[in-house]
Amino acid sequence: MSVTGFFLVLFLLFHLSMNLALLFSVEIYDLICELLGANWYAIAGTLILMAGIVIHIVFATWLTLKNKKARGADRYASSRKTKTEWASLNMYVLGLIICFGLIVHLLNFWYKMQYAELIHSPDAITKGSRLVIELFSQPLFLVIYLVWLLALWLHLTHGIWSAFQSLGWSGKLWFSRLRFISNIAATIIMIGFAAVPVYFFLISLIK
Repeated sequence: MSVTGFFLVLFLLFHLSMNLALLFSVEIYDLICELLGANWYAIAGTLILMAGIVIHIVFATWLTLKNKKARGADRYASSRKTKTEWASLNMYVLGLIICFGLIVHLLNFWYKMQYAELIHSPDAITKGSRLVIELFSQPLFLVIYLVWLLALWLHLTHGIWSAFQSLGWSGKLWFSRLRFISNIAATIIMIGFAAVPVYFFLISLIK
């Protein structure tokens, strides 16, 4: 799962850089959206991403069931009550919340853009900035996305260092370092993603 996890983190970083472009230039963001439309390379990238997500979910489900069976009646035992440990005990639940948020995200953006363009729908939208600005002017979607991002943050704070640990970086010294780096990396990623919906919601209030 560490391989798919790293792959998805790299995608998040790419997506984040794309999102942040919108804060500086609507034209550049729309150009990126156009480049990532119904082009062969964008479609190939989408299929690879979807495969990575499916493999990650399948493996996570298998690992969760395996761990649950191995722990038996002691699966709820926990010596401390830190946020990271809560996340480690509830990674699958967080994953389900993330999947729900992903479905909402796909319906709001991918379905109306790349998919609509693929089926030659007259309603296909090429200017992604329009969707972003309209969507995040609505309080409901702002809340949904922020809850989604919170779940993703908790998932990443545990998932990033856990992936490194799976690769053998599990020494006492590296454990504390990787845990710290994971928390910082996850926080930066989530603040970056949250900046876009919060910014456009505040802009809508001013207008």
